[in-house]
Amino acid sequence: MSTTDKIQIAIVEDNAALGASLRKIIEATPHLECVGVWTSGEDALRKVDAFRPQVVLMDINLPGISGIEATGRIKSHLPGIQIIMVTVYRDHDKIFAALKAGASGYLLKRSAPAEVRAAIDDVRAGGAPMSPEIARRVVEAFHQPTESQTEELNLTPRETEILDCLCDGLANKEIADQLDISTETVRVHLRHIYEKLHVRSRTEAAMKYRDSRNPDHWMN
Repeated sequence: MSTTDKIQIAIVEDNAALGASLRKIIEATPHLECVGVWTSGEDALRKVDAFRPQVVLMDINLPGISGIEATGRIKSHLPGIQIIMVTVYRDHDKIFAALKAGASGYLLKRSAPAEVRAAIDDVRAGGAPMSPEIARRVVEAFHQPTESQTEELNLTPRETEILDCLCDGLANKEIADQLDISTETVRVHLRHIYEKLHVRSRTEAAMKYRDSRNPDHWMN
């Protein structure tokens, strides 16, 4: 397998031993590649744009900028990056806050190597590794009524086209090909869409857009 075929992983962890352990797991997996172990949220924000990993394993409790804040900043700038939170224990409030900031799931630091690999493969396949308790909280959050169901979203025609593509499950490159624009243009539009809809992820944007167009879709 060539380097370009591998899933590129960045690790954000201030504990040197755990960072080295996660790197060892990544490097021992043929289809994964570690592009860096960054020891703080500040370091991650400085380097993530240059390395553009596909998946970030993010410590939820970092000194300085927290893993939650770093996640929100990365997702607002590079929404295509999948972030898995890594935590010592099931701190439900922090994990839920991280998911709201744009994280795709979480791992416990005591997770076995096979669980780490499975979580990475899961998010790359569109999944969200998390416990049943956290999954239930996510579902309940989406059931809460929001003003977006009745407010004017003020989207441009192009933004509406991109949201339609998101709802069809298309990736950035597929959207670019379908609309005959560059992937960078798609990213720019997505940033504007996230700002207008007050969301941090593709899934949130698609769900909020669907709800605004058809708030009673669940009855059909």
